[in-house]
Amino acid sequence: MTVEVHSLGCRLNISESEELRGMLSSSRNLVVVNSCAVTSEAVRQTRQTIRKARRTNPDARLLVTGCAAEVERDMLAAMPEVDGLVANNAKLDPRAWNVPPAARPAPARYSRAFVQVQNGCDHSCTFCVIPQGRGPSRSRTILEVFADVARHCEAGIAEVVLTGVDLTSWGDDLPDRPRLGALATAILEGFPELRRLRLSSVDGAEVDLELFELLADHPRMMPHLHLSLQSGDDMILKRMKRRHSRRDAIELVTRLRERRPELGLGADMIAGFPTEDEEMHRNNVSIIGELGIVHGHIFPFSPRPGTPAARMPRVDPALVKARAAELRAQVAGERRRWLFAQIGRPLDVLAETDGTGHAENFAPVRLQKATKPGSIVTITPQQVVEGLLA
Repeated sequence: MTVEVHSLGCRLNISESEELRGMLSSSRNLVVVNSCAVTSEAVRQTRQTIRKARRTNPDARLLVTGCAAEVERDMLAAMPEVDGLVANNAKLDPRAWNVPPAARPAPARYSRAFVQVQNGCDHSCTFCVIPQGRGPSRSRTILEVFADVARHCEAGIAEVVLTGVDLTSWGDDLPDRPRLGALATAILEGFPELRRLRLSSVDGAEVDLELFELLADHPRMMPHLHLSLQSGDDMILKRMKRRHSRRDAIELVTRLRERRPELGLGADMIAGFPTEDEEMHRNNVSIIGELGIVHGHIFPFSPRPGTPAARMPRVDPALVKARAAELRAQVAGERRRWLFAQIGRPLDVLAETDGTGHAENFAPVRLQKATKPGSIVTITPQQVVEGLLA
């Protein structure tokens, strides 16, 4: 065994785990768990992953990094399976692993490449522990981002996904405070060979005009938006200290769909936030249909250590679970309708390594077995089978 990296949580962790695999490729008998702490369930899965990795690799050195290594440091350090922790903000520094600096390789495991452009967060949402795990917002320069995009393009990657903890805050700490739209424009103009550019989760309150125009019109900017929405109720949004209202989210999506009707919409949503009553929950459910959310990340509320929401009056856990199930069912209904609406429409699909692929709007498609991973093929689906267009 050389090195084994287990990644939990967000797309940013996926991106960082790929870099870790390349950076640690010369290591021997090493297991790394890149952890997540966004919910108590994520911490439970981190512990479960650690135990399983130790059972599978009893003689390996097992190190833990990621957000849980910061937020739950004492608990993880006390686990007998863990040999050590690596600080989250140092995990991409070769010195933290005692390995020599090396050129950062392009990932070979994925058809698309995740490029980190930002890390950390300066906001203070009352439910969120991630600033404790990631620290303040830090932007990578355009030159640093270009270096990553260039090596992926040289490797033949057809799609790049820009990632960050608070992606749309990119540039706030750079000279002249450029906005994310300027970075996306620079990438599209600087790399005409790059066929597709996609964004990970964005804060709708921070979508600048240039970014909006790219999402609305640019043929190589994918018609796919994943909003950090969290709730469809205005009072809950205020108690979360979010910076948008229900109307703000609806107006943003409406304006985009007027220009680009094929837009596929995803959202992060929390069920059972403290003080949420039945009317507030109904507003949460109804915004799914009003926006047409078809890619839903539904999180039952779980109190995180040191956050204001952890001190607020809790909703009964059984009710939280039921409300989360209702939100998931509502998203599933929207998704079914959306998938059937794609039938008969030609879709350009990026082939994955598992016999499936994703269209530009992130609709999932079943492909023929001979389809080369990483290629883009045009498919006109005729049916929906097990949640996939075919």
